[in-house]
Amino acid sequence: MTGRAAHGTVAGAVGPVVRAVGLDDAVVGEVVHIGRQRLLGEIIGLAGGDATIQVYEETGGLQVGDPVALTGAPLRARLGPGLLGATFDGLQRPLDRLAHAGRWLLLPGAAGEAGAAGTTGTPGGADARRWRFEPGRRTGDAVVAGDVLGTVVEGPIHHRILVPPDVPGGTIRDLDPGSYGADERIGRLETGTGPVDLRLSHDWAIRRPRPARRRLGAERPLVTGQRVFDMLFPIAMGGTAVIPGGFGTGKTVVEQALARWSDADVVVYVGCGERGNEMAELLASFPDLVDPRTGDPLLARTVLIANTSNMPVAAREASVQLGMTIAEYFRDQGLAVALLADSTSRWAEALREISGRLEELPGEEGFPAYLGSRLAAFYERAGRVEALGTPERIGSITLVGAVSPPGGDFSEPVTQASLRLAGTFWALDVGLAHARHFPAVGWTQSYSLYVDALSTWYADHVDPAWAERRAEAIGLLAREKQLLDIVQLVGADALPTADRVDLETARLMRETFLQQHAFDPVDASRPLDVQFGLLRAVLAARTGLRAALDRGITLETALEAPALDELRRARYWAGDDVEPRLAELTERLLALGGEIGS
Repeated sequence: MTGRAAHGTVAGAVGPVVRAVGLDDAVVGEVVHIGRQRLLGEIIGLAGGDATIQVYEETGGLQVGDPVALTGAPLRARLGPGLLGATFDGLQRPLDRLAHAGRWLLLPGAAGEAGAAGTTGTPGGADARRWRFEPGRRTGDAVVAGDVLGTVVEGPIHHRILVPPDVPGGTIRDLDPGSYGADERIGRLETGTGPVDLRLSHDWAIRRPRPARRRLGAERPLVTGQRVFDMLFPIAMGGTAVIPGGFGTGKTVVEQALARWSDADVVVYVGCGERGNEMAELLASFPDLVDPRTGDPLLARTVLIANTSNMPVAAREASVQLGMTIAEYFRDQGLAVALLADSTSRWAEALREISGRLEELPGEEGFPAYLGSRLAAFYERAGRVEALGTPERIGSITLVGAVSPPGGDFSEPVTQASLRLAGTFWALDVGLAHARHFPAVGWTQSYSLYVDALSTWYADHVDPAWAERRAEAIGLLAREKQLLDIVQLVGADALPTADRVDLETARLMRETFLQQHAFDPVDASRPLDVQFGLLRAVLAARTGLRAALDRGITLETALEAPALDELRRARYWAGDDVEPRLAELTERLLALGGEIGS
C-alpha cells in the first residue's frame, strides 16, 4: 500500500450502495472496509477520487465522514481443507461454526475477520482443525502451477493440495509430512521472483475463473437417479441445465434431490435469496442423509452456501460466485462437481436493485442491460476440463440453475437469457404440480441438447436401444397431447381403438415412470438399469395392448390384465432382483393377449 491513498471517507449511502471520496488510487474490484464496524464492500465504479462501493453487509448506522480503508485485493475465497461438510453464508463466514460457538447472529463487520485482506472468510483456521498431510513431492523437485504437492484425507475425498494457479514455477526447498492447520506453512517454493510459502489453503479472487489446460467435450451424463432426467432429458457431466418454474412447482425439492442422489464426487449447493425456512429444513436434513455410494454422511462431500432472502441483497451475487470458485477448486483436483444454484432469479433481482440505486439505464423489466453477459460469464465457468499441472487430472463442473419466473412466465428476461446459455431445459409445469405430479417436469417444453453426444455412452453402459426407446417415449407423450385436444372436442369414445391404446399407455407412462416420490426410500432414486427396465416395460404394454386388440379382446378387458397391475406397482420394487423381474414383466406385457386369453 506504499504511496497509495489508502483511506477515504463516506460521502453518501443509498441502501447497499455507498459513495466515498479521497480514494485516488483505488482500483475497480478492490475490497474496502467501511466505517468503524469495518463493513465489507467492493468498489464497482470510479470517477477521479470518488468511488462507488457495493457493500455486502447492512449499512444501517453509517455516517457521512466515516472512514473507508482500501485493502489492495479483490474479493477472494479461502480454498483448502475444511470446505467439505461446512455451511457458509455468501461471504464464506462459517455459519455452522458460529452456531456451535453460540453466535446466532451475524454481526456487522464479521466478514473476513479471520482471513487476509479481501478474503471473504476462512475454511479452517478458526476451529483449530488439523489435517494429516502426505507429500507427493520431494525437496529439489521442480513444480509448476497446478502440480499436486500431496494429499489430505478429508471424509471420503482424498483432498489434493495443489501449487496455486497464480504461483510461478519453481523448486521445492522443503515439504514435510505432518499434521497442519489450513493456514500453516507446509513447505517453501523457490521461484524466480523469490521464495513462496506453501500452505494447505490458498486464496483466489471469486470473480476470476480458475485456469485449466484445455476444455473437453461431453462424454458421459451426470446420473441423477431421477427417471425423467436420466432417461428423457439427460445432462452431460460438465454441462449446464436450467430449471424454471413458478411458485410451488418444486424447484427446491428437485435441486435437493439432485444434491442427494447425483453421482458427483462433490456437491456445492448455493441457496441464493431463498426463504429461510427452506434453507433451515435443508440444513437440518443433510446431516442425517447417508451417501449411497460410501455409506458415510452425505454432508461429508457437500458444501452448503446459505444466503437467504433476509440477508443483505448485495451478497447474493457474491454467493453464486463463491460457490462457483469452490466448485472450480474441486474440479482442479480432478473431481466431478455438481453446482446447484437456487435460484439465479434472486441473484438477477439483486443486480436489478443495485443497478437502480446506481441510476443506470434499465433494460427489459428493469433488469440491467448487462444481465445477459453476467449470466453468460457465470454459466461459462461450468464445463469439463483437463486441469493444470501433473499428474493428469480431468474434472468437471455440472451447473444446474433454478429460475423463479414471476407467475411462471417463461418469456421473462432471466429465463430467456438462461435458455440461450444452458444445454438442458427442465421446465416445471404449474398444472402438473397442481395435479400432484412430481417432479413436475413438462415433457412437451423440456429438452436436452446433449442427447446425441451421450447416445454412445448410454448404448455402452445402459442399453443399445436407449436412444430408440427414448424417442418412442417422447413421441408417445407428444401424441397424447394431440389426442387430449381432440378428446376435449369429441370425447374419448369417438377415438379409434389404436389412439385409445396410446392414451392409456401415456397414462401408464405418466403414473408409473415419470412420477417419482422424492421422499420414498425406494423410489427417490433408481439406478439406470432399473430406470431403463421400467421404461421398456411401459412401452411393451403399448405393444401388448395393441396385440390384444388384434386378437379381438376389448380394451376394457385388456386393461384389467394382472401384468398391468404389476406394472403400476413396479416403481416401488426393491431388492437386487428388480432388473430381472422387470425383464420378465416386459415379456408378459408383450404377450398380453395370450395372458388374457388363457
